[in-house]
Amino acid sequence: MFTIADAGQFESFKPKRYAQRYGLDPFLTVLLCVTGLYGLVILYSASGQSDSMVIRQGLHFAVGLVAMGVISQVRRDVIKQLTPLIFVLASLLLLAVLFFGVGAKGAQRWLDLPGLPRFQPSELMKLALPAMVAWWLNRHRLPPKLPDLAIAAVLIVIPVLMIAKQPDLGTSIIIAGSGFFVVFLAGISWRLLGVLIGAGLASLPVLWSIMHDYQRARVLTLFDPASDPLGAGWNTIQAMTALGSGGVFGKGYAAGTQAQLKFLPESHTDFIIAVLGEELGFFGIATLLVLYVLILGRCLLLTIRAESQFGRLLSGSITLTFFVYLFVNLGMVSGVLPVVGVPLPLISYGGTSVVSLLVGFGLIMAMQRTNRVLSGET
Repeated sequence: MFTIADAGQFESFKPKRYAQRYGLDPFLTVLLCVTGLYGLVILYSASGQSDSMVIRQGLHFAVGLVAMGVISQVRRDVIKQLTPLIFVLASLLLLAVLFFGVGAKGAQRWLDLPGLPRFQPSELMKLALPAMVAWWLNRHRLPPKLPDLAIAAVLIVIPVLMIAKQPDLGTSIIIAGSGFFVVFLAGISWRLLGVLIGAGLASLPVLWSIMHDYQRARVLTLFDPASDPLGAGWNTIQAMTALGSGGVFGKGYAAGTQAQLKFLPESHTDFIIAVLGEELGFFGIATLLVLYVLILGRCLLLTIRAESQFGRLLSGSITLTFFVYLFVNLGMVSGVLPVVGVPLPLISYGGTSVVSLLVGFGLIMAMQRTNRVLSGET
């Protein structure tokens, strides 16, 4: 029963102190829940009013929230100690995909292990790689020296190549970016950064030579989707048509023609924001973008508050990777970037993806939590 004495506890409540003591950040948790519910509403229309798909996604989101809450309670020294083991496990699972993976739509990206639901090991690597690079660089004085960066590069390249082999170009780019962000946040010089960017640009011909024909076609049709309107340019043309036809207020919920009449491919996954734009218009997309900006802002604040060097590197990388998710998905749907198969975070259908994202937010919360056991930790 609530009493006057209990009121003092609420008066002394401060989100920062609460999050540092209990791990779970209340403001970020509310933002994630609101975004997830908004996503379920969009998914119901994008999936053709499929109750089963929405229920499955809702269950996945609930599992992700539970996992986020559990991870947020783990001490960061424990996370640091487990990071190499998790990275090795994720690498072995990626290796297993190449030999025993389950294929779908021309790609071999999933594992179907006995007693476990089908999952993508690359989702685990999205968290394991930045954590491993942060663990390695944290063991040495920052800014990192060239030998330390060379080892970090090896840690990044190996899993990226295994994921690109599946093939999954979008995920490999995201994971490469997550590792690069750790290196960037570690404080490398602008001169060295320029060298790395130059090396990346110089490697583009090599990347082009190992890309599949359909991946090359997606890049070429980026400049002129109308050159292959029934083939590689179909996705971009239909997505831009849906976005443009929505206008300011949209055509009405579940009343979009491109998605409901099946002109828009992958409407419940990669191109779900085109459904939102067509049916709820500019205001529907603006609402979602405001939620994303608030999530990014809160994560940046928690990154600044992280009480260890390892925590700041890992939290900052996860936050920037989340931004890249948004940028790449919005870019490919609007025709600014080639179609690379990157889902819209927390909105697109996909169980493994939403769980891994929420676990990442749990890691951010855990990194800024006050650690009374290792007060001198870096």
